[in-house]
Amino acid sequence: MQLETFEEKIEKLDDLLKKLNDENINLADSVNLYKDGIKLVKEARQILESSKLIIKEVGEIDG
Repeated sequence: MQLETFEEKIEKLDDLLKKLNDENINLADSVNLYKDGIKLVKEARQILESSKLIIKEVGEIDG
């Protein structure tokens, strides 16, 4: 199984937002989309935090 990239997660979030903005969406679907969106945000945030640590470590090695 291939892990999604940060960019793929952001693209999925964009798609979710478009669906949530549809005035014809029902409450159950909007709640499920919201839950999916929160999960994607957490996953994207983890990728960013990992990247920050790597950058910090590389900076310490080079410094």
